[in-house]
Amino acid sequence: MITKRGLGLAALGLTAAGRAQAQGAAPGTSPGISPGGEWPQRQVTLVVPWAPGGSTDTLARVLAQRVSTDLGRPVVVDNRPGGSGTVGHGTVSRAQPDGHTLLLGTNSTYAMAPFLLNAIPYDNDRGFTPIGLLATNAQFFCVHPSVRATSIAELIALAKAQPGRISYSSSGAGSSAHLAVELLNAEAGIEMLHVPYRGGAPALQALIANEVQLSAVDAVSALQPMRAQAVRAIAVSSARPDPAAPEIQPVAAAVPGYECSTDFSLFAPPGMAPALQARIQAAFARALESAEVREKLATLAIRPVGARPEEFPAYQKREMEKWGGIIRARNIKPD
Repeated sequence: MITKRGLGLAALGLTAAGRAQAQGAAPGTSPGISPGGEWPQRQVTLVVPWAPGGSTDTLARVLAQRVSTDLGRPVVVDNRPGGSGTVGHGTVSRAQPDGHTLLLGTNSTYAMAPFLLNAIPYDNDRGFTPIGLLATNAQFFCVHPSVRATSIAELIALAKAQPGRISYSSSGAGSSAHLAVELLNAEAGIEMLHVPYRGGAPALQALIANEVQLSAVDAVSALQPMRAQAVRAIAVSSARPDPAAPEIQPVAAAVPGYECSTDFSLFAPPGMAPALQARIQAAFARALESAEVREKLATLAIRPVGARPEEFPAYQKREMEKWGGIIRARNIKPD
């Protein structure tokens, strides 16, 4: 499945013109966009496969406002939660590839959900045109202040001395926080006990209350309790220190090669013409380069990336290999 995914994504760019022609458009165009026509021609809908208020939704609204101003057409965020993000993905997969329906997804849906769920309502191999990786958001490995570890290396030593005695919280089985710690378990050769909660906020409160000793907390949620010394951050999941807390070293300092971040990626329906694909990517890249947008994202601990479509398939393939391997090896099942 992983190899097929990589081949399917790579083929999107090569076959998009042929698909567009088969759907009644000239080569190099998409349905609804005439040769040399402008995009957008009407409102653009940016689907977010999660409920309002989360980091994906917030990022979508920041970008939608800027892209709308830049293009002179409304860009409206449409929240389609459900099915671990697969409801929103399915909506976009069935839309016309004319650039007026887009998806802001994450690796939890394209790289994790296919291995966690029995079925998904779209073809994960060929169901989308990749536009690009827009941004990433790290997680902080936080411990309760009573834990005798000030670094990830010290935590690993404790876990090796007491197998299964250190517990960690997450927002649920199969969540990004759960998988981040399971990746650490696998790569460091340790065993920590998973305690799932119903949401990120209860999982963080459990750590603050010392019901568990560890949690992988998204950067936005972690910063306030870190500053209040309610929790102690001992590592960050990204490959490099996060600008939001540059003094915190990466897990990779003790576990070489460890990297785990939530990515925010832009997708379109399958069969989009390469020229339109590039036009959309350029519009969102301009938004990410805006000083106003970068300032807002900094407050959310979201790091702009702005990868081009041709760089995206190889990245997605690596993500699927990593998370598919962990989910299978650790026998992880969703709640």
